[in-house]
Amino acid sequence: MIRQQTPPQTTDIGKHTTISGLPIQLVYGPQDIGDFDYERDLGDPGQYPFTRGVHPAVYRKRLWPMRQFAGFGSAAQTNERFKFLLSKGQTGLSTAFDLPTLMGRDADDQLALGEVGRCGVAISSLADFETLFGGIKLGDVSASMTINAPGAILIAFYIATADKQGVSRANLRGTCQNDILKEFHAQNEFVFPPAQSVRLVVDTIEFCEKELPQYNPVSISGYHIREAGSTAAQELAFTLGDGLAYVQACIDRGMNVDAFAPRLSFFFNSHNDFFEEIAKFRAARRLWAWYMKHRFGAKNERSMWLRFHAQTAGCSLYSKQPHVNLMRVAYQAMAAVMGGCQSLHTNSMDETMCLPTEHAVTLALRTQQVLAFETGVTNSADPLGGSYLVETLTNQIEQQAREYIERIDEMGGGPLKGMIAAIENGYIRREIADAAFRYSAAVERGDKVLVGITAYTDDDGPGIDVLKIGDDVETDVVSKLKAVKTKRDAGKVKAALARITSESGTKTNIMPALIEGAMAYCTVGEMMAALEVSL
Repeated sequence: MIRQQTPPQTTDIGKHTTISGLPIQLVYGPQDIGDFDYERDLGDPGQYPFTRGVHPAVYRKRLWPMRQFAGFGSAAQTNERFKFLLSKGQTGLSTAFDLPTLMGRDADDQLALGEVGRCGVAISSLADFETLFGGIKLGDVSASMTINAPGAILIAFYIATADKQGVSRANLRGTCQNDILKEFHAQNEFVFPPAQSVRLVVDTIEFCEKELPQYNPVSISGYHIREAGSTAAQELAFTLGDGLAYVQACIDRGMNVDAFAPRLSFFFNSHNDFFEEIAKFRAARRLWAWYMKHRFGAKNERSMWLRFHAQTAGCSLYSKQPHVNLMRVAYQAMAAVMGGCQSLHTNSMDETMCLPTEHAVTLALRTQQVLAFETGVTNSADPLGGSYLVETLTNQIEQQAREYIERIDEMGGGPLKGMIAAIENGYIRREIADAAFRYSAAVERGDKVLVGITAYTDDDGPGIDVLKIGDDVETDVVSKLKAVKTKRDAGKVKAALARITSESGTKTNIMPALIEGAMAYCTVGEMMAALEVSL
């Protein structure tokens, strides 16, 4: 329990450290960055090692896509929210799914009772997906999907929907999170064991390399690792460690690194410590470029690019004085942009209480728009590059992350086997738990102040409206699923599910079978069950 404290009269509270515990000096100078070499350590934006950004012009040529996470209730309700956000100036879609969908279960599953549509949109079949994107041409918008265990199935739905809309697969853009290894570290929404789960991820990467050249089949995610309490360096290390494991798995499949690596993308948390977060993003680019070039022999510069989506830190928001969350989000968003993100989601002030209301999500979107058009931070690439503080933090975070990555490699003799070993022996979970405890203890001691929570708690301010999902949503969704099952061709369903089971037990890429299942209106739950037989 967090104790309320007397409001501090000075910023000299406890030991001066970042949120992650890195000590912060009063003044930094040339002696703190040691043998600094511009070309080796920084380079210009768009040049190896990409510390300053992967694109030469950064935001002058093109602003980041503004993606507000959206998804609640039924597919029809979320479709309305998509269109509302697009009308407000959003430039990319980002889809949140409910817990049953995330766990690969249908809305009529007994274990889904009471959870349908509560924390995201309920999706059980292609029929729901067609409704979700009704009136939205998939060739004209980039859509992101935050889902992992059934990620391959949702990609199949996305492809099938585009096929039915007449959108060429070559023109299909978007991202599926599809990062199952991260689930074993933090979010816990996994279904199959690690090795079998990685096989499905590699199938999607291989399929998209050949048929969806503009699509990102995996968004290697540190967001939930940070939400679970990791330090900045741990978030970076465990995320890149997962990415290196996928790269190794693809190479083991026989794929050329320069054929698939350019479509790998990343997803990071942007937390409260402004300079530490900027340094983390810079260190991430430099470290990934080094590993891709020196460990895997990548020749294509795009294979060395670390392109990332950022989301402001949900774990930093509170239900007390919720309007203060607006300020937290604004600073976190600025850190992400100054760190060179490729797309951004800003959390709504009501994040801890409910799915966003239209008012709250509009303010979150306006935060990005003010940042883009009024602050001037988009005018220069890597505006804090060369700062003694930022360069020191970048070096420190990079070094800590590299040590973690090498330690994990040693556990299995390589990035893939090492990561699976680190999952199975609990190493990563223990490291995250220890970091979370240390931060909690710092808050309890008063070394870290939380405005409105541990200090300045005298006024909760005006209340805010919250979005409520009625019980009628579940009834409606289940009823529509029943109608789909009644109308579909039972023979096609049986044949498609049999093919999924048969091919998942071989080395055949499973994606064509999943797309056939999607077109036959097999459900998420049915296809997950068909996979389970042979995986």
